[in-house]
Amino acid sequence: MTPSTTFAVLLTRFFSQRLMQQRQASPHTICSYRDTFRLLLQFAKSRLGKEPSRLAWEELDAPLITAFLDDLQERRGIGARTRNLRLTAIRSFFSYAAFEVPEQAEHVQRVLAIPAKRYPRALVPYLSRQGLDHGSGHGTS
Repeated sequence: MTPSTTFAVLLTRFFSQRLMQQRQASPHTICSYRDTFRLLLQFAKSRLGKEPSRLAWEELDAPLITAFLDDLQERRGIGARTRNLRLTAIRSFFSYAAFEVPEQAEHVQRVLAIPAKRYPRALVPYLSRQGLDHGSGHGTS
């Protein structure tokens, strides 16, 4: 990684170039991603004892990110869906970084391999043909 592609530079480019210019992400998405990285950097600071500006790229690894996501669920009481949204923001950044710093591909792949948490989903009921006919008044009597 060259000095011009530090973690801080990559994160800034991710927000300004990738999200805002290329993807034209909604303000809601940008705020959500910003909050994710604010929380991640606070967690890294407490865990590693370093200011975010001093963090090395390699320190934001899969074990740290997994611990961060687990901490959000345990300490902040977030559900699996919110955890997965935070993971989506992190994956989006690491996918971007894969193209910007290809020499870090192994590190990136480990983060991208962090699985989403499963959660119960409500089943969408379906109507049978008889139910459709009955509901529309086209049923046979």
